[in-house]
Amino acid sequence: MHHLSPNELSILLVEPSHMQRKVIIRHLGEERINDIAEAENIKDAIKHLSTHEPDLIISALHFDDGDGLEFIKTVRNHPQWHSIPFMLVSSERRRAQLEAFKQAGVVAILPKPFTSHHLGKAINATIDLLSPQEMDLSYFDVHEIRVLVVDDSRLARNHIKRVLNNLGLQKLTEAHDGQEAINLLKQSMFDLVVTDYNMPEVNGMELTEFIRSSSAQSHIPVLMVTSEANEAHLSNIEQSGVNAMCDKPFEPDVVKQLLFNLLEQD
Repeated sequence: MHHLSPNELSILLVEPSHMQRKVIIRHLGEERINDIAEAENIKDAIKHLSTHEPDLIISALHFDDGDGLEFIKTVRNHPQWHSIPFMLVSSERRRAQLEAFKQAGVVAILPKPFTSHHLGKAINATIDLLSPQEMDLSYFDVHEIRVLVVDDSRLARNHIKRVLNNLGLQKLTEAHDGQEAINLLKQSMFDLVVTDYNMPEVNGMELTEFIRSSSAQSHIPVLMVTSEANEAHLSNIEQSGVNAMCDKPFEPDVVKQLLFNLLEQD
């Protein structure tokens, strides 16, 4: 499959400030991206989407007719637009606010002000999402690997599944939370578990502890997806028996390397 380059991307930039749009467009130009449509608010963005589907939506957080979270949920729940990568640009630092976007499956969250490094990394994640690259494994047929995907957010599961599908992983089973995952593990065999950390009732750490201590599949590699930043907390998660951790947003290239390392272990 043809691997996209930045200058082939089409962007819908949704930002209420004319000055901020100019700044972002300048940064995009430095990445050789020039096919950029502009919208000042959600209404204008939806009008544009109805006639032209971009490769990537770059959105601010606040508008005069709603907010970015409403906008991404509208996009994710639309039958034609749901797979368009969505990037948030915001000066928001509050974890609870940003967590909602992470759960909605954004490809990246760019801080204001962002650097060319931030933008380049986010653009690469978008290209990886749009240009599937199957893993080439020595010990497994990637198409036959049985994966259990556990996340209480449907939107986050959809994003995770898309990334895994792009890597060649096709046999995916979903669980809406840790308890459902435990029930599925009692009924079926899996080769890999990809689980969120923050879930009601049974969280990702408790699920991992069940797998390691009470499951007939105690050997299964577990990839934990977490937005936790506290080092002491991360240490506790590691001690539960996870094999690897990655952040939300779920970045294709990072996930590919983590899974390659997990599945290629001799």
